[in-house]
Amino acid sequence: MNENSHMENAGRGERWYLRFNYYHRFLHALIIISFLGLVLTGMPLKFYHTAWAQKLAGLMGGIGVAGLIHRMCGAITWLYFFLHLIFAAYYVVKVRDEPLGKWFLGPNSMVPWIKDLKDVIGHVLWFLGMGERPKFDRFTYWEKFDYFAVFWGVGIIGFSGLMLWFPEFFAQMVPGWTFNIAIILHSDEALLAAGFIFTIHFFNTHLRPEKFPLDHVIFTGRISEEEFQHERPLEYERMVEQGKLSSLETTPPTKTSLVWARIAGFIAYGVGLIMILLIIYSALKELH
Repeated sequence: MNENSHMENAGRGERWYLRFNYYHRFLHALIIISFLGLVLTGMPLKFYHTAWAQKLAGLMGGIGVAGLIHRMCGAITWLYFFLHLIFAAYYVVKVRDEPLGKWFLGPNSMVPWIKDLKDVIGHVLWFLGMGERPKFDRFTYWEKFDYFAVFWGVGIIGFSGLMLWFPEFFAQMVPGWTFNIAIILHSDEALLAAGFIFTIHFFNTHLRPEKFPLDHVIFTGRISEEEFQHERPLEYERMVEQGKLSSLETTPPTKTSLVWARIAGFIAYGVGLIMILLIIYSALKELH
């Protein structure tokens, strides 16, 4: 189902269900803002020898201003990281209605498990026309990969960024050569993260035929019944069996919310696609 279908379904009374609450959408908005800000201010430093990087830095007021914006976006990154940890802890202690072991490896968990490995194999076979499309639950294997990529990124990029942000403080605890490693890790891991988000993540989320040109669910939090049954059949069937489906039913996204979702979404991955083209161009230029 593409976005035009979403617009039509929102207007003809199809059932809609809540997939992401306000808190989830707020955190994802922080991720979008901080990540785009970090890339737009960080890549001009990495590729400052190129004309486009110098012009982009100039548009932001120079390298000094770009560095300030970069650190502000870094602070937002740590903010959403800790907010998520607080939410996860609260969910485990207060909200979950199942044993901890089942919660940790159950259908609502982001922890990869045996089913995810089976889904990977089944998906590849389906791509090759050698089997049926796997039935996915609330979270797919690629969404779990994206989730833990954020943890890895915040750990590696975030901590190395803190070392470079506060060198005097960390110099009291670590030897000087660790800062050279921090520079390499911060730069190259950030390049890897940008490359992955602006290609693999964008394709899985927005650019594959079923979603093109935009998946608005992270902006509106709502998913249509048709899409729910197609994209998350195991979750849909489980909710029906448990009699919980009606608790997820909500109002359709308004036309205004869909318009804002389009604006935010197209700006985000429009900037991302432009940046990945500039990064590829600069990398190829360095090779030659």
